[in-house]
Amino acid sequence: MSSTDDSDRIFKALADGRRRRLLDLLKDAPQTTGALCAAFPDLDRCTVMQHMRVLEAADLIIVQRKGRERWNHLNALPIREIYDRWIGDYAENAVYLLHRLKSDLETQPN
Repeated sequence: MSSTDDSDRIFKALADGRRRRLLDLLKDAPQTTGALCAAFPDLDRCTVMQHMRVLEAADLIIVQRKGRERWNHLNALPIREIYDRWIGDYAENAVYLLHRLKSDLETQPN
């Protein structure tokens, strides 16, 4: 599997607001599938599970089965890799440009 395929899966998973909400719910602590489904009263369990499968395929959640319960854990590493590849470089460049602008403004005579 190429890194482009991985990135495509991650961006596809993050494109839907409901999937981003699922990840938000997992930010602080793992949750059972039942608890996640309960957070979406307007969706049936099958629909929530479909969204969770997309997140799992993108490696954004890790599933751990304990007895009859399915615990879902956030895996933030793929998001961090996206940040490092795309946002980090852009942010660094923006900070450099702001520094240069500040410098230019400070050196101009009043």
